Amino acid sequence: MWFLAVLWASCLLMGTHAQSSTSFRRANAGNGRCQYTFTVDSPTEASCPSPGSSPEMEALKSRLGVLEALVARLIGGDVLSVSSQGSGSQSGLQDSYKQVMGENAQLQREKQRLDRQVQNLQQRMEELRQEAESLRSRPCMQQPPPRVPNKQLRFISHQIVFWQRFATTLYIYPAWHYENPGYQELSAVVTEVSAPNLEGPADISGCGDLVWVQEPEVHRKADGIAGKYGVWMQDPEATEPYASEMVWRIDAVGSEVRQLFGYENMDQLSQGFPTKVLLLPESMESTGATMYRGSFYYQRRLSRTLLRYDLLSESIAARRDLPHAGFHGQFPYSWGGYTDIDLAVDENGLWAIYSTDKAKGAIMISQLDPDNLEVKGTWETKIRKSSVANAFMICGKMYTVASYTSPNTTINYMYDTATSQGKTISVPFKNRFRYNSMVDFNPAQRKLYAWDNYYMVTYNVRLGKQE
Repeated sequence: MWFLAVLWASCLLMGTHAQSSTSFRRANAGNGRCQYTFTVDSPTEASCPSPGSSPEMEALKSRLGVLEALVARLIGGDVLSVSSQGSGSQSGLQDSYKQVMGENAQLQREKQRLDRQVQNLQQRMEELRQEAESLRSRPCMQQPPPRVPNKQLRFISHQIVFWQRFATTLYIYPAWHYENPGYQELSAVVTEVSAPNLEGPADISGCGDLVWVQEPEVHRKADGIAGKYGVWMQDPEATEPYASEMVWRIDAVGSEVRQLFGYENMDQLSQGFPTKVLLLPESMESTGATMYRGSFYYQRRLSRTLLRYDLLSESIAARRDLPHAGFHGQFPYSWGGYTDIDLAVDENGLWAIYSTDKAKGAIMISQLDPDNLEVKGTWETKIRKSSVANAFMICGKMYTVASYTSPNTTINYMYDTATSQGKTISVPFKNRFRYNSMVDFNPAQRKLYAWDNYYMVTYNVRLGKQE
Protein backbone atom coordinates (compact mmCIF):
# COMPACT_ATOMS: atom_id res chain seq x y z
CA MET A 1 0.00 0.00 0.00
CA TRP A 2 2.83 2.37 0.81
CA PHE A 3 4.48 1.59 -2.55
CA LEU A 4 1.36 2.63 -4.51
CA ALA A 5 1.10 5.89 -2.60
CA VAL A 6 4.73 6.73 -3.37
CA LEU A 7 4.28 5.84 -7.10
CA TRP A 8 1.22 8.04 -7.36
CA ALA A 9 2.99 10.97 -5.78
CA SER A 10 5.97 10.57 -8.17
CA CYS A 11 3.73 10.66 -11.21
CA LEU A 12 2.02 13.78 -9.93
CA LEU A 13 5.37 15.49 -9.41
CA MET A 14 6.55 14.60 -12.89
CA GLY A 15 3.35 15.93 -14.41
CA THR A 16 3.63 19.11 -12.49
CA HIS A 17 7.27 19.55 -13.52
CA ALA A 18 6.35 19.07 -17.16
CA GLN A 19 3.62 21.70 -17.01
CA SER A 20 5.98 24.20 -15.40
CA SER A 21 8.72 23.86 -18.15
CA THR A 22 6.62 24.02 -21.45
CA SER A 23 3.64 26.26 -22.51
CA PHE A 24 1.49 26.74 -25.66
CA ARG A 25 -0.57 29.90 -26.18
CA ARG A 26 -3.06 31.17 -28.85
CA ALA A 27 -3.92 34.89 -29.29
CA ASN A 28 -5.67 37.30 -31.77
CA ALA A 29 -3.14 39.12 -33.92
CA GLY A 30 -5.55 42.00 -34.75
CA ASN A 31 -5.77 41.44 -38.45
CA GLY A 32 -8.25 38.59 -38.38
CA ARG A 33 -5.59 35.99 -37.83
CA CYS A 34 -4.67 33.84 -34.91
CA GLN A 35 -1.20 33.89 -33.38
CA TYR A 36 0.21 30.70 -31.87
CA THR A 37 3.11 30.81 -29.38
CA PHE A 38 5.03 27.71 -28.12
CA THR A 39 7.53 28.40 -25.32
CA VAL A 40 10.13 26.09 -23.82
CA ASP A 41 12.25 27.19 -20.83
CA SER A 42 15.95 26.93 -21.30
CA PRO A 43 18.03 25.07 -18.69
CA THR A 44 19.75 28.27 -17.67
CA GLU A 45 16.50 30.16 -17.25
CA ALA A 46 14.48 27.51 -15.55
CA SER A 47 15.28 28.97 -12.14
CA CYS A 48 13.90 32.38 -12.97
CA PRO A 49 10.65 33.17 -11.28
CA SER A 50 7.70 33.23 -13.58
CA PRO A 51 5.74 36.49 -13.76
CA GLY A 52 2.63 34.71 -12.54
CA SER A 53 1.05 31.37 -12.05
CA SER A 54 -2.27 30.01 -13.15
CA PRO A 55 -5.01 28.79 -10.78
CA GLU A 56 -4.48 25.24 -11.98
CA MET A 57 -0.83 25.43 -10.96
CA GLU A 58 -1.71 26.78 -7.52
CA ALA A 59 -4.23 24.00 -7.01
CA LEU A 60 -1.67 21.42 -8.03
CA LYS A 61 0.89 22.87 -5.66
CA SER A 62 -1.61 22.82 -2.79
CA ARG A 63 -2.55 19.23 -3.50
CA LEU A 64 1.09 18.34 -3.77
CA GLY A 65 1.83 19.87 -0.36
CA VAL A 66 -0.99 18.01 1.28
CA LEU A 67 0.11 14.79 -0.39
CA GLU A 68 3.71 15.25 0.71
CA ALA A 69 2.61 15.83 4.31
CA LEU A 70 0.41 12.75 4.21
CA VAL A 71 3.17 10.58 2.79
CA ALA A 72 5.61 11.89 5.39
CA ARG A 73 3.20 11.04 8.18
CA LEU A 74 2.53 7.58 6.81
CA ILE A 75 6.17 6.72 6.24
CA GLY A 76 7.72 8.58 9.17
CA GLY A 77 7.27 8.80 12.94
CA ASP A 78 3.49 8.56 13.04
CA VAL A 79 3.60 4.92 11.91
CA LEU A 80 6.12 4.11 14.57
CA SER A 81 4.11 6.05 17.09
CA VAL A 82 0.98 4.11 16.29
CA SER A 83 2.89 0.82 16.56
CA SER A 84 4.45 1.79 19.86
CA GLN A 85 1.04 2.87 21.16
CA GLY A 86 -0.39 -0.57 20.31
CA SER A 87 2.39 -2.45 22.03
CA GLY A 88 2.24 -0.06 24.98
CA SER A 89 -1.51 -0.61 25.35
CA GLN A 90 -1.01 -4.38 25.29
CA SER A 91 1.71 -4.15 27.93
CA GLY A 92 -0.51 -1.93 30.07
CA LEU A 93 -3.36 -4.44 29.89
CA GLN A 94 -1.04 -7.24 30.98
CA ASP A 95 0.16 -5.18 33.95
CA SER A 96 -3.44 -4.37 34.95
CA TYR A 97 -4.39 -8.05 34.69
CA LYS A 98 -1.47 -9.09 36.86
CA GLN A 99 -2.40 -6.45 39.44
CA VAL A 100 -6.03 -7.58 39.55
CA MET A 101 -4.99 -11.24 39.96
CA GLY A 102 -2.60 -10.29 42.76
CA GLU A 103 -5.34 -8.37 44.57
CA ASN A 104 -7.71 -11.31 44.14
CA ALA A 105 -5.17 -13.71 45.68
CA GLN A 106 -4.65 -11.30 48.58
CA LEU A 107 -8.41 -11.10 49.14
CA GLN A 108 -8.62 -14.91 49.17
CA ARG A 109 -5.90 -15.09 51.80
CA GLU A 110 -7.67 -12.45 53.87
CA LYS A 111 -10.94 -14.38 53.60
CA GLN A 112 -9.24 -17.57 54.81
CA ARG A 113 -7.71 -15.69 57.75
CA LEU A 114 -11.10 -14.22 58.68
CA ASP A 115 -12.71 -17.68 58.42
CA ARG A 116 -10.13 -19.05 60.87
CA GLN A 117 -10.84 -16.16 63.24
CA VAL A 118 -14.57 -16.87 63.04
CA GLN A 119 -13.98 -20.54 63.88
CA ASN A 120 -11.77 -19.59 66.84
CA LEU A 121 -14.39 -17.13 68.07
CA GLN A 122 -17.12 -19.76 67.78
CA GLN A 123 -15.03 -22.19 69.82
CA ARG A 124 -14.34 -19.50 72.40
CA MET A 125 -18.05 -18.63 72.59
CA GLU A 126 -18.88 -22.28 73.24
CA GLU A 127 -16.24 -22.44 75.96
CA LEU A 128 -17.55 -19.24 77.54
CA ARG A 129 -21.08 -20.60 77.38
CA GLN A 130 -20.00 -23.70 79.28
CA GLU A 131 -18.14 -21.57 81.81
CA ALA A 132 -21.20 -19.34 82.29
CA GLU A 133 -23.40 -22.38 82.73
CA SER A 134 -21.14 -23.77 85.43
CA LEU A 135 -20.96 -20.38 87.17
CA ARG A 136 -24.74 -20.09 87.23
CA SER A 137 -25.08 -23.54 88.74
CA ARG A 138 -22.83 -22.97 91.75
CA PRO A 139 -23.84 -20.78 94.70
CA CYS A 140 -20.58 -18.94 95.29
CA MET A 141 -16.94 -18.81 94.30
CA GLN A 142 -14.62 -20.60 96.64
CA GLN A 143 -11.47 -18.74 97.52
CA PRO A 144 -8.22 -20.66 97.85
CA PRO A 145 -6.79 -20.90 101.34
CA PRO A 146 -3.74 -18.78 102.15
CA ARG A 147 -0.39 -20.41 101.53
CA VAL A 148 1.72 -20.69 104.68
CA PRO A 149 5.21 -22.24 104.70
CA ASN A 150 4.74 -24.00 108.00
CA LYS A 151 2.69 -27.20 107.60
CA GLN A 152 1.04 -26.96 110.98
CA LEU A 153 -0.02 -23.36 110.31
CA ARG A 154 -1.33 -24.42 106.89
CA PHE A 155 -3.55 -27.00 108.59
CA ILE A 156 -4.98 -24.36 110.93
CA SER A 157 -5.57 -22.00 108.00
CA HIS A 158 -7.51 -24.69 106.15
CA GLN A 159 -9.82 -25.10 109.11
CA ILE A 160 -10.42 -21.35 109.44
CA VAL A 161 -11.25 -21.01 105.76
CA PHE A 162 -13.53 -24.04 105.88
CA TRP A 163 -15.56 -22.74 108.84
CA GLN A 164 -15.81 -19.30 107.21
CA ARG A 165 -17.27 -20.89 104.10
CA PHE A 166 -19.62 -22.98 106.16
CA ALA A 167 -20.89 -19.96 108.08
CA THR A 168 -21.36 -18.00 104.84
CA THR A 169 -23.31 -20.85 103.27
CA LEU A 170 -25.65 -21.07 106.24
CA TYR A 171 -26.26 -17.33 105.97
CA ILE A 172 -27.02 -17.48 102.25
CA TYR A 173 -29.35 -20.45 102.55
CA PRO A 174 -31.55 -19.82 105.63
CA ALA A 175 -34.09 -22.39 104.35
CA TRP A 176 -31.57 -25.09 105.13
CA HIS A 177 -31.46 -24.39 108.87
CA TYR A 178 -32.89 -27.57 110.17
CA GLU A 179 -35.26 -27.58 113.10
CA ASN A 180 -33.11 -30.06 114.94
CA PRO A 181 -30.05 -28.06 116.12
CA GLY A 182 -28.07 -31.28 116.38
CA TYR A 183 -28.26 -31.67 112.59
CA GLN A 184 -26.02 -28.69 111.80
CA GLU A 185 -23.57 -30.00 109.26
CA LEU A 186 -19.96 -30.65 110.16
CA SER A 187 -20.70 -30.25 113.85
CA ALA A 188 -18.16 -32.93 114.76
CA VAL A 189 -14.80 -31.95 116.17
CA VAL A 190 -12.14 -31.49 113.50
CA THR A 191 -9.89 -34.53 113.23
CA GLU A 192 -6.31 -33.47 112.75
CA VAL A 193 -4.20 -35.45 110.30
CA SER A 194 -0.47 -35.11 110.75
CA ALA A 195 1.47 -33.72 107.79
CA PRO A 196 3.11 -36.56 105.82
CA ASN A 197 6.76 -36.69 104.98
CA LEU A 198 7.96 -36.23 101.40
CA GLU A 199 7.62 -39.93 100.59
CA GLY A 200 4.24 -40.24 102.25
CA PRO A 201 3.25 -42.52 105.13
CA ALA A 202 3.76 -46.24 104.98
CA ASP A 203 1.29 -48.07 102.77
CA ILE A 204 -1.29 -49.91 104.88
CA SER A 205 -2.96 -52.80 103.11
CA GLY A 206 -6.68 -53.26 103.55
CA CYS A 207 -9.10 -50.54 104.59
CA GLY A 208 -8.48 -47.52 106.75
CA ASP A 209 -8.93 -43.77 106.75
CA LEU A 210 -7.38 -41.77 103.93
CA VAL A 211 -4.31 -39.95 105.28
CA TRP A 212 -2.24 -38.94 102.23
CA VAL A 213 -2.67 -38.09 98.52
CA GLN A 214 0.35 -37.84 96.23
CA GLU A 215 1.06 -35.16 93.63
CA PRO A 216 -0.92 -35.77 90.40
CA GLU A 217 0.64 -37.73 87.56
CA VAL A 218 -0.39 -36.61 84.05
CA HIS A 219 -1.28 -39.29 81.50
CA ARG A 220 -2.82 -37.33 78.65
CA LYS A 221 -4.29 -33.97 77.61
CA ALA A 222 -7.63 -34.10 75.79
CA ASP A 223 -7.99 -32.54 72.36
CA GLY A 224 -10.46 -29.77 71.56
CA ILE A 225 -13.10 -27.93 73.55
CA ALA A 226 -15.08 -31.16 74.10
CA GLY A 227 -12.29 -32.39 76.38
CA LYS A 228 -12.33 -29.54 78.91
CA TYR A 229 -14.02 -31.94 81.32
CA GLY A 230 -14.97 -35.59 81.13
CA VAL A 231 -14.59 -38.97 82.82
CA TRP A 232 -11.99 -41.70 82.47
CA MET A 233 -11.51 -44.97 84.34
CA GLN A 234 -10.28 -48.55 84.48
CA ASP A 235 -12.46 -51.48 85.50
CA PRO A 236 -11.24 -52.76 88.91
CA GLU A 237 -12.91 -56.13 88.22
CA ALA A 238 -12.68 -56.39 84.43
CA THR A 239 -14.27 -59.30 82.55
CA GLU A 240 -13.80 -60.77 79.09
CA PRO A 241 -13.21 -59.66 76.42
CA TYR A 242 -11.44 -56.71 78.08
CA ALA A 243 -8.54 -56.83 80.52
CA SER A 244 -8.02 -54.73 83.65
CA GLU A 245 -5.35 -52.68 81.78
CA MET A 246 -8.04 -51.38 79.41
CA VAL A 247 -8.62 -47.62 79.82
CA TRP A 248 -11.97 -45.99 79.03
CA ARG A 249 -12.61 -42.31 78.34
CA ILE A 250 -15.59 -40.02 77.55
CA ASP A 251 -15.44 -36.30 76.71
CA ALA A 252 -18.43 -34.88 78.58
CA VAL A 253 -18.87 -31.47 76.86
CA GLY A 254 -21.88 -31.35 74.52
CA SER A 255 -25.59 -32.06 74.39
CA GLU A 256 -25.18 -35.58 72.95
CA VAL A 257 -22.45 -37.38 74.92
CA ARG A 258 -22.44 -40.94 73.61
CA GLN A 259 -18.94 -41.93 72.45
CA LEU A 260 -17.01 -44.28 74.75
CA PHE A 261 -13.34 -44.65 73.75
CA GLY A 262 -11.29 -47.67 74.79
CA TYR A 263 -7.47 -47.98 74.94
CA GLU A 264 -5.49 -51.18 75.50
CA ASN A 265 -3.37 -49.61 78.24
CA MET A 266 -2.04 -46.34 79.62
CA ASP A 267 0.63 -46.08 76.91
CA GLN A 268 -2.00 -46.22 74.19
CA LEU A 269 -4.02 -43.59 76.05
CA SER A 270 -0.98 -41.30 76.21
CA GLN A 271 -0.44 -41.70 72.46
CA GLY A 272 -4.11 -41.06 71.75
CA PHE A 273 -4.85 -44.21 69.72
CA PRO A 274 -8.13 -45.88 70.79
CA THR A 275 -8.58 -49.54 69.95
CA LYS A 276 -12.32 -49.53 70.57
CA VAL A 277 -15.05 -46.92 70.11
CA LEU A 278 -18.53 -47.70 71.41
CA LEU A 279 -21.65 -45.63 70.74
CA LEU A 280 -23.95 -45.56 73.75
CA PRO A 281 -27.62 -46.14 72.82
CA GLU A 282 -28.71 -43.25 75.08
CA SER A 283 -26.73 -40.07 75.81
CA MET A 284 -25.26 -39.51 79.26
CA GLU A 285 -25.18 -36.55 81.64
CA SER A 286 -22.48 -35.30 84.03
CA THR A 287 -19.06 -36.76 84.81
CA GLY A 288 -20.41 -39.22 87.36
CA ALA A 289 -20.05 -42.40 85.29
CA THR A 290 -17.98 -45.42 86.31
CA MET A 291 -16.86 -48.88 85.14
CA TYR A 292 -17.40 -52.10 87.14
CA ARG A 293 -17.43 -55.84 86.37
CA GLY A 294 -17.58 -55.46 82.59
CA SER A 295 -20.32 -52.83 82.59
CA PHE A 296 -20.41 -49.09 82.15
CA TYR A 297 -22.71 -47.30 84.61
CA TYR A 298 -24.02 -43.83 83.85
CA GLN A 299 -26.94 -41.40 84.26
CA ARG A 300 -29.23 -40.88 81.28
CA ARG A 301 -29.45 -37.28 80.11
CA LEU A 302 -32.25 -35.11 81.54
CA SER A 303 -33.43 -37.78 83.96
CA ARG A 304 -32.69 -39.56 87.24
CA THR A 305 -32.52 -42.88 85.37
CA LEU A 306 -29.38 -44.98 85.90
CA LEU A 307 -28.24 -47.27 83.07
CA ARG A 308 -25.97 -50.34 83.00
CA TYR A 309 -24.35 -50.74 79.59
CA ASP A 310 -22.89 -54.22 79.08
CA LEU A 311 -19.56 -54.03 77.22
CA LEU A 312 -19.75 -57.59 75.90
CA SER A 313 -23.19 -57.37 74.28
CA GLU A 314 -22.87 -53.60 73.68
CA SER A 315 -26.42 -53.00 74.89
CA ILE A 316 -28.35 -51.71 77.91
CA ALA A 317 -28.54 -54.54 80.46
CA ALA A 318 -30.43 -52.73 83.25
CA ARG A 319 -32.11 -49.41 84.00
CA ARG A 320 -33.67 -47.95 87.14
CA ASP A 321 -34.67 -44.53 88.47
CA LEU A 322 -32.77 -43.43 91.56
CA PRO A 323 -35.66 -42.57 93.94
CA HIS A 324 -36.25 -38.81 94.41
CA ALA A 325 -32.74 -37.94 93.19
CA GLY A 326 -32.20 -34.46 91.82
CA PHE A 327 -30.97 -34.16 88.24
CA HIS A 328 -29.95 -31.67 85.55
CA GLY A 329 -28.66 -28.94 87.85
CA GLN A 330 -30.83 -29.38 90.96
CA PHE A 331 -28.07 -30.56 93.30
CA PRO A 332 -24.71 -30.49 91.47
CA TYR A 333 -21.24 -30.14 92.89
CA SER A 334 -19.92 -26.59 93.23
CA TRP A 335 -18.36 -26.60 89.74
CA GLY A 336 -21.68 -27.42 88.05
CA GLY A 337 -21.70 -29.68 85.01
CA TYR A 338 -25.10 -31.27 85.92
CA THR A 339 -23.22 -33.47 88.41
CA ASP A 340 -26.34 -34.25 90.43
CA ILE A 341 -25.74 -38.02 90.46
CA ASP A 342 -22.19 -39.29 90.93
CA LEU A 343 -21.59 -43.05 90.61
CA ALA A 344 -18.56 -44.53 92.37
CA VAL A 345 -16.87 -47.88 92.99
CA ASP A 346 -14.78 -49.08 95.93
CA GLU A 347 -13.88 -52.31 97.72
CA ASN A 348 -17.52 -52.72 98.82
CA GLY A 349 -19.18 -52.34 95.42
CA LEU A 350 -21.21 -49.76 93.49
CA TRP A 351 -22.42 -46.47 95.03
CA ALA A 352 -24.47 -43.40 94.11
CA ILE A 353 -23.74 -39.96 95.61
CA TYR A 354 -26.62 -37.50 95.14
CA SER A 355 -29.25 -35.39 96.96
CA THR A 356 -33.02 -34.97 97.16
CA ASP A 357 -35.58 -32.27 97.89
CA LYS A 358 -36.33 -33.96 101.21
CA ALA A 359 -32.66 -33.82 102.19
CA LYS A 360 -32.60 -30.14 101.16
CA GLY A 361 -29.32 -30.48 99.32
CA ALA A 362 -27.45 -32.63 101.85
CA ILE A 363 -25.43 -35.45 100.32
CA MET A 364 -27.16 -38.83 100.17
CA ILE A 365 -25.22 -42.08 99.72
CA SER A 366 -26.89 -45.23 98.33
CA GLN A 367 -25.32 -48.61 97.74
CA LEU A 368 -26.58 -50.19 94.50
CA ASP A 369 -26.90 -53.74 93.25
CA PRO A 370 -24.49 -53.85 90.29
CA ASP A 371 -26.76 -56.22 88.33
CA ASN A 372 -30.18 -54.57 88.49
CA LEU A 373 -29.30 -51.16 90.08
CA GLU A 374 -31.66 -51.73 93.00
CA VAL A 375 -30.94 -49.60 96.10
CA LYS A 376 -29.56 -51.81 98.89
CA GLY A 377 -29.05 -49.12 101.54
CA THR A 378 -29.10 -45.32 101.94
CA TRP A 379 -27.31 -42.86 104.27
CA GLU A 380 -27.88 -39.14 104.74
CA THR A 381 -24.86 -36.99 105.58
CA LYS A 382 -24.59 -33.54 107.14
CA ILE A 383 -22.72 -31.79 104.34
CA ARG A 384 -24.38 -30.06 101.39
CA LYS A 385 -23.49 -31.29 97.94
CA SER A 386 -23.16 -27.83 96.41
CA SER A 387 -20.57 -26.83 99.04
CA VAL A 388 -17.96 -29.33 97.82
CA ALA A 389 -16.22 -29.79 94.47
CA ASN A 390 -16.39 -33.59 94.21
CA ALA A 391 -16.67 -36.84 96.18
CA PHE A 392 -15.47 -40.43 95.99
CA MET A 393 -15.73 -43.68 97.96
CA ILE A 394 -12.95 -45.73 99.63
CA CYS A 395 -13.75 -48.76 101.83
CA GLY A 396 -17.35 -47.70 102.35
CA LYS A 397 -16.31 -44.18 103.35
CA MET A 398 -17.23 -41.10 101.34
CA TYR A 399 -14.64 -38.31 101.00
CA THR A 400 -15.27 -34.81 99.64
CA VAL A 401 -12.88 -32.37 97.94
CA ALA A 402 -13.18 -28.76 99.12
CA SER A 403 -12.34 -26.88 95.90
CA TYR A 404 -12.00 -27.67 92.20
CA THR A 405 -10.00 -24.53 91.29
CA SER A 406 -7.61 -23.96 94.18
CA PRO A 407 -4.18 -25.46 93.38
CA ASN A 408 -3.73 -26.29 97.08
CA THR A 409 -6.99 -27.49 98.56
CA THR A 410 -7.99 -30.30 100.93
CA ILE A 411 -10.11 -33.39 101.23
CA ASN A 412 -12.25 -31.89 103.94
CA TYR A 413 -14.96 -34.36 105.00
CA MET A 414 -15.38 -38.10 105.51
CA TYR A 415 -18.57 -40.10 106.12
CA ASP A 416 -18.38 -43.75 107.22
CA THR A 417 -21.38 -45.82 106.13
CA ALA A 418 -20.37 -48.59 108.57
CA THR A 419 -20.88 -46.32 111.60
CA SER A 420 -23.20 -43.71 110.03
CA GLN A 421 -20.88 -41.04 111.37
CA GLY A 422 -19.18 -38.13 109.62
CA LYS A 423 -16.29 -35.89 110.54
CA THR A 424 -14.21 -33.09 109.06
CA ILE A 425 -10.64 -33.85 108.04
CA SER A 426 -7.87 -32.02 106.22
CA VAL A 427 -5.84 -34.07 103.75
CA PRO A 428 -3.90 -31.88 101.26
CA PHE A 429 -5.02 -32.24 97.64
CA LYS A 430 -3.61 -30.63 94.47
CA ASN A 431 -5.58 -29.22 91.53
CA ARG A 432 -2.57 -28.65 89.29
CA PHE A 433 -4.58 -27.30 86.33
CA ARG A 434 -7.25 -25.55 88.44
CA TYR A 435 -10.46 -27.05 87.05
CA ASN A 436 -10.97 -30.53 88.48
CA SER A 437 -14.31 -31.87 87.26
CA MET A 438 -14.07 -35.57 88.17
CA VAL A 439 -12.48 -37.58 91.01
CA ASP A 440 -12.99 -41.36 91.41
CA PHE A 441 -11.20 -44.14 93.28
CA ASN A 442 -10.03 -47.40 91.71
CA PRO A 443 -9.71 -50.07 94.43
CA ALA A 444 -7.61 -52.38 92.25
CA GLN A 445 -5.04 -49.72 91.35
CA ARG A 446 -5.44 -47.94 94.72
CA LYS A 447 -5.37 -44.60 92.88
CA LEU A 448 -7.60 -41.61 92.42
CA TYR A 449 -8.48 -40.86 88.79
CA ALA A 450 -9.24 -37.21 87.99
CA TRP A 451 -10.00 -34.95 85.00
CA ASP A 452 -8.38 -31.57 85.60
CA ASN A 453 -8.98 -28.95 82.88
CA TYR A 454 -8.34 -31.18 79.80
CA TYR A 455 -5.75 -33.30 81.67
CA MET A 456 -6.29 -36.92 82.75
CA VAL A 457 -4.31 -37.47 85.96
CA THR A 458 -3.96 -40.02 88.75
CA TYR A 459 -3.06 -39.70 92.45
CA ASN A 460 -1.48 -42.39 94.61
CA VAL A 461 -3.12 -42.59 98.04
CA ARG A 462 -2.27 -44.01 101.45
CA LEU A 463 -4.68 -45.31 104.06
CA GLY A 464 -3.99 -45.33 107.76
CA LYS A 465 -4.57 -48.12 110.22
CA GLN A 466 -8.16 -49.03 110.65
CA GLU A 467 -9.47 -48.04 114.08
